[in-house]
Amino acid sequence: MTLPGAEVDTLRVEVDGGIATLTLDQPARMNPLGLSLQRRMLEVLAALGADRSVRALVLTGAGKAFCVGADLNTMQAASGDRSLGAATADVMAEVSNPLILALRDFPAPTIAAVNGPAAGAGVGLALACDVVIAARSAYFYLPFMPKLGIVPDLGATWFVPRLVGRARATALSLLGDRLTADVAAQWGLIWSAVDDAQLPEVARQTASRLAALPDGGVQEIRRAFDAAESNTLPAQLQYEADRQRELIDRDAFSEGVRAFLEKRAPDFRSR
Repeated sequence: MTLPGAEVDTLRVEVDGGIATLTLDQPARMNPLGLSLQRRMLEVLAALGADRSVRALVLTGAGKAFCVGADLNTMQAASGDRSLGAATADVMAEVSNPLILALRDFPAPTIAAVNGPAAGAGVGLALACDVVIAARSAYFYLPFMPKLGIVPDLGATWFVPRLVGRARATALSLLGDRLTADVAAQWGLIWSAVDDAQLPEVARQTASRLAALPDGGVQEIRRAFDAAESNTLPAQLQYEADRQRELIDRDAFSEGVRAFLEKRAPDFRSR
C-alpha cells in the first residue's frame, strides 16, 4: 500500500502486523503541528482507515516531545490578506478540526503514546485517541489563556472536563500548570503512565490487544459512551438493550461464547 505522506519528513508512517504507527517527526522543533503536517495526517488517516488489514493505530512523537502544539512560526505566513484570527479559524474549520474528528472516528482503535510534553493543540491531539499512555517524563500543558489569551482548542475544552471534571479543567486552563503523566493517570485524563524506556513496548502490546477486538468493537464503545453523556439512565438502559439485540446475533458473540466454553482466547475475523 502506498501511503500519502509516507515520505514526508514531518510524518513517519509504518505498518507492521496490522498495526500502523504515525510518528510526528520534527524532533529538533519538538514536533509542532504545522498546516502541512495536519494535511498529511488527514491523507494518511484516510488511506489507513480504508485498509481493512489495519487493526490498530499508534500515534507518537520523535525525540523528547510528543507535540508542542501549533506551529506559531508559520501561522502569520499562512494568513495572507486576512487577519491572523480569521485565517486561524478558517484553518481550524478546514483542517485541524477534521483531523481531530478523523482520529476520533478512525475505524480501528487508536493509541496515543505520549513520549514527552503534549502542549497546546498537542493535548487535544493525544486525547482524541481511544487509549492514551504516557512516558513518566511527559506532561500535559494548556498555556492558551495564561500565555496567549485564547481558549484551548482541538477538542481540549471538550475532552478535558469530561475526563477530569470541570474544576480541574478550569484550573489547568487558567493557571497553565503542567500536569505530569503520573498525576494525569491518577486523575483519569489518561490510561496509564509508564517508564520512558518501556513506552514503545507497552504501546505496541496495547495495540496488539486492541487489534484483536471484534470488527466494529471500538465504534460500539465510543457510541455507547457518547450516548451516555446525554441520556437519562432509563434511556441508556434501553440503548444497551437495543445494541445487545443486534450484537448478540452476530458472529463475534458466537465465537466469544465458543472460546469461553473451550477455555481459549476468541479469534475474531479481520476488520
